[in-house]
Amino acid sequence: MYNTQTSSEFMPSVIRTFAFSLAIAFLGTMAGVYVPPSLFLPLSILELVMIIAAVIFRRKKAISYSFLYIFTFISGVTLYPIVAYYASTAGANVVVNAFATTTVVFAGIAIYAAKSKRNFSFLGGFLFAALLALVAISIFNIFFPLSSTGMLAFSFIGVLVFSGYVLFDISRMKHYGVRAEDVPLLALSLYLDFINLFISILRIFGILSSND
Repeated sequence: MYNTQTSSEFMPSVIRTFAFSLAIAFLGTMAGVYVPPSLFLPLSILELVMIIAAVIFRRKKAISYSFLYIFTFISGVTLYPIVAYYASTAGANVVVNAFATTTVVFAGIAIYAAKSKRNFSFLGGFLFAALLALVAISIFNIFFPLSSTGMLAFSFIGVLVFSGYVLFDISRMKHYGVRAEDVPLLALSLYLDFINLFISILRIFGILSSND
């Protein structure tokens, strides 16, 4: 357990690194326009392998900034088909509104967690179980596509789960501290929270706009 002084010293570094990671991902999404469709699946697999590697590294040693930025660029590229789909079917304004909503929700929860005296680390086990359930439903959806109502419910649950992860991650940093070598990994955690929250909100906006 790290002291509060360490936490207050390096938490701004985590936030800056997270913000830069989003910028890198945005460049990746822009580059996705030029990526052949056949490469998106291999890149998605590579992205998954890198997430697994990050979890393993977390148990043994910290990940590097290079690893973080390479991952977020690839993640941005694989995000392009999702963004392009909703931009073409629901309109670019839906994508912009989803991103703006995600930013407001993320910032609001992060500020609350940083200001609150309550420790939300106890949410970890529940959130992990909920995440596994979301993954299982996602796999099920590949073979047996959900109805629009089912997907809407799935997306709302996703918003709750990843909002919970924002609360959990910020609270954990505040109460248990941040070492300098932990900054890239913690920024990666926040990045994954943001991106998955964005995808869930984008799905909700996309489904609701199609029902209008």
